[in-house]
Formats: sequence, C-alpha cells, structure tokens
Amino acid sequence: MLEKKDIDLESAVLIGVITKNQDEIKSKEYLDELAFLTYTAGGEVKKRFSQKIDMPNPKTFIGTGKMEEVRQYIQDNKIGTAIFDDELSAAQERNISKILECKVLDRTNLILDIFAQRAQTSYARTQVELAQCEYLLPRLKGMWTHLERQKGGIGMRGPGETEIETDRRIVRDRISLLKDKIKVIDKQMSVQRGNRGKMVRVALVGYTNVGKSTLMNTVSKSKVFAENKLFATLDTTVRKVVIQNLPFLLSDTVGFIRKLPTQLVDSFKSTLDEVREADLLLHVVDISHPNFEDHIASVEKVLGEIESGDKPTIMVFNKIDAYKAKPFDDTDLIAERTEEHYSLQEWKKTWMNRVGEDNALFISALNKENLEDFKKRVYNEVREIHVTRFPYNHFLYPDYDYANMGEEE
Repeated sequence: MLEKKDIDLESAVLIGVITKNQDEIKSKEYLDELAFLTYTAGGEVKKRFSQKIDMPNPKTFIGTGKMEEVRQYIQDNKIGTAIFDDELSAAQERNISKILECKVLDRTNLILDIFAQRAQTSYARTQVELAQCEYLLPRLKGMWTHLERQKGGIGMRGPGETEIETDRRIVRDRISLLKDKIKVIDKQMSVQRGNRGKMVRVALVGYTNVGKSTLMNTVSKSKVFAENKLFATLDTTVRKVVIQNLPFLLSDTVGFIRKLPTQLVDSFKSTLDEVREADLLLHVVDISHPNFEDHIASVEKVLGEIESGDKPTIMVFNKIDAYKAKPFDDTDLIAERTEEHYSLQEWKKTWMNRVGEDNALFISALNKENLEDFKKRVYNEVREIHVTRFPYNHFLYPDYDYANMGEEE
C-alpha cells in the first residue's frame, strides 16, 4: 500500500524594484501576484526583497548592496530559487546566477513553467513549447563552446561550427517546425469552427483566476477543470448552452495577467481566435480582488492587441460572496474614505453605472447568486444577435420574461 506523503515545495525568494513608474504600493501588488504564481508553480516563498532604484541595474538588475543581502540570506537558509518580478536579460540572468549560486528565474520564465505544467492537449503543448523556445533562444549560455564540429568538403575546412551556434540553429529549426505545426492545427480548428454553423458565439474573457471556468460549469452544466490557482485553464473549451429554448456556443478561454510575456501573447493568439470570432464577450471580473480595476485595464489591453476591443461586451462582476469592504472609522477626522471602503451598492453608482444599460452584472458563480439576472441579460443579447442574423426566426424566441412565464405555467 502506498504511503501518503506531503508534497515538498521548492523554497524561493522574490525580488522586485520600486521605481518612479512603479511605486511601493504597485510593487507590493506585483510581488503578491508573483507569490501566487510561485505557489501555483509548486514553490514556497520564504522572503521578499525590494529596492528603491531609479532604473534597474543593467548588469544585476538590483544594486550590489541589495544583491549581497539576497546572497547572504539564500546561503544562510539554503534557498534553491530566486525569482525576479521583471523580465531579465540574458546577461543579467548569467551575472545573477554567478553571484547567488542558485536557480534564477524571472516572471516570464515562471509563467512559462506554469503553462508547461497545465498544458494538456497537443495544441496547448505546442504553443507552450514555441513560447519556451523563443524565450530560450537569446539565453543559450553555450556551456560546451570548446567543442567544435568539422564539416567536410571543399571550402568547409576551418574551425568548424561551435556548439553554441549548433544549439541556436537547432532551436531556430525547432521554432520553425512548431510554427508550421501550429498553422496546420489552426486550419483544422478553423474547419471545426466553420462546421458549427451560424450559431451565436459567446466567449468568456478576463483576468486569470476570476472564476470563468466555474461560471462555464454553472451555466453549461459541464465539468471544465476549475481550481483556485492561476492559469487553471489553458485550452479553449466550447460548449453548447441553451437558455430557455435559445441555443448558443459558450467558450472558456485562457486568462490574462499583468506583465504578460510577449512570447505568450504571440503564441496564444491562435488560441484566442475563439475571442476574435465571438459575437459577444462576457468580461468576467473578480470584484473581491483589491486591484480588479487594474485587471480590467490589463484585459482590455490584450483584447486591443488581438483586435477584439470593439466587440459587444457585458461586464460580469463575479465573487460578490467574497467581497468585503475595508471598515471605515467615521470618528477618525484625519482618515479619508477611499474606494477600498465602498460597499457593492456604492460601487454600482460609480463608473460601473456608465458601462452601458444593464451591462454590469453582479453575480457569484460558485454560490449561484443573481444567476437569473445573468441568464436574462445573456438571453436578450444573444436573441438580439440571432434575430439580426435570421430575421424570420424572431417568433421562435420570445422575450425572456414571457418565455419564463410559459415555463412556470
């Protein structure tokens, strides 16, 4: 009989900087997110380091004094990994590794590692491998540069090809092969999408870990993998959903994140074809997260990059069951009441009231709160798109309240 054993988490330290573009509060938020990424990847954060600096050191990212402090802590506590919040250059990574004498990762590398763990299908694995190869290419250290390969033949005699050049050529060939493979899969998926006919397509988009997959499971009664970790979903899942008697296709897409690596945006643009070809977007937001407004801006930025920023969109504020306003002391004459003290009712009266008529919904996908309002709003929007596409079909799908009355009777 197998014994149950606890999983050993890899010990790690986090390192970030405070600059004129990234103040102390913003730096703390990014490190909090980096800590969650580390936990998702299977690491345990032992300590965080941050340094106020005008601009990152081109050689070691942080200053020599802070680097020595980090090195001493790593040595004293036998830490295995140092994770930096920003993307390191190849030279910085090499220099830091020599000083700290441990594994050095940056935010991009960490996200790529999580993606590699989460990739289930051949398509997702291909995209992740392409992103990893593009990240690896400028960072090949060439540990075996003393080895040389002699190519025979007239005009080919000489020092030959060094190992670093061979490695680069192999990686470039691999990148080319993966891109060709993705093009083939893209054609297959394009045919699949074409075979779905003229059904209205709705796509769930949003920041990572906002509850898109949970909402998908609740609405479509399916069993899409959902977990309270970042990037639980990598593969786009499409399900046929019927509200009242109106069918449409609902797709669950990969979540976005701040400081999303360029390689990932490029590699996963093909996965986001579901978003590009959707008729309606449901932008899911975790309203219980203190930085949800930043999350909205990050998602809108990526949607703009994939040319989907102008699509009809319904804002769905999820996790209202977990939302807690920060207590405010009315007797404190110095304290200033800010957004973190707002109740849900107060939030509804802010800019959320201006995103469009009934376009802001407040739900809890986990506890199924306000799901009836959600279904009604989505039904009416999908019905509008369907009737525009097939004008002669309007009598098949009555107004939601009318259809509901028929069911109750």
